[in-house]
Amino acid sequence: MANLEKLPVTVITGFLGSGKTTLISHLMRNPGGKRLAVIVNEFGEVGVDGEILKSCAIPECPAENIVELANGCICCTVADDFIPTIERLMALEPRPDHILVETSGLALPKPLLRAFDWPAIRSRITVDGVIALADAEAVAAGRFAPDVSAVDRQRLADEGIDHDTPLSEVFEDQIACADIVLLTKPDLAGPEGVAKARAAILAEAPRALPIVEVAEGAVDPRVILGLGAAAEDNLAARPSHHDGAEDHEHDDFASVVIEIPELADPAELVARIEELAQRQNILRVKGHAAVTGKPMRLLVQAVGARVRHQFDRPWQPAEARQGRLVVIAEHHDIDEAAIRAALLPETAAV
Repeated sequence: MANLEKLPVTVITGFLGSGKTTLISHLMRNPGGKRLAVIVNEFGEVGVDGEILKSCAIPECPAENIVELANGCICCTVADDFIPTIERLMALEPRPDHILVETSGLALPKPLLRAFDWPAIRSRITVDGVIALADAEAVAAGRFAPDVSAVDRQRLADEGIDHDTPLSEVFEDQIACADIVLLTKPDLAGPEGVAKARAAILAEAPRALPIVEVAEGAVDPRVILGLGAAAEDNLAARPSHHDGAEDHEHDDFASVVIEIPELADPAELVARIEELAQRQNILRVKGHAAVTGKPMRLLVQAVGARVRHQFDRPWQPAEARQGRLVVIAEHHDIDEAAIRAALLPETAAV
């Protein structure tokens, strides 16, 4: 009879670099006795997050239980990608006890929840909960609004315009849809920053929301799994800026994929990314690189000018030692030539 019960799905959302992949990696290693499956929705052509998670695979969440969807927003490809993927995971033997869906950092969560209402799957799965991750330091600094002073000037100049930037709408929609908010990287924000971030989140929440501080994704699975929220049944309680729209666009953001040659020193690449973020309004850089003399692949992840890197796995014998980075920004901030010149200085004179 257990297989006839609805399979719980947890949707994990959050702004770029908020720590979604780190959280899922922790849950995979600490599943609380559950057999997990994971769906990763990437933005851009290089599937970094899915590959990271597959490298963390364990018996409770083997590699075949981890599926990456990189053909755009899953709520826009329901029939072609999302439903077949859900059905394939449900057909696994043994069947997963719980599915985690990591959305793109640019995704609006509510349209995804509507996908769970499709007749083909509605009777067999339920949204156990929506978990929103918020980077404490970024939220405290108001980075979801690229230029707060410019927005204020617009408000004073014209009361009839839409003052929200795309980034603020994404943040607000994610908070409004959540059952729990995880405040990540509290150590970087400090007590004052955490307090500011909490206040900002509570100001946007349409109802009382628990906020839990989480460092390095370490949270007890009992806190976020098994909520029984049935979120697909109470969409009206999860307001969105896009309520009433027939569909939604993703033209606000764009990505560029840069292939980078083997590096002599990782610090050189870090410096280039930091300089790029200072010169342009770059939201996110993620990917990998090859370092001369190192058998391990260098994983690179950046949020704005904050860059983290580590060696994550050995290069495979048949694998080309070719680095690739995905650079994500708002559409009007993408200047591919300038990005290439910053990350590949030798191309600037070409």
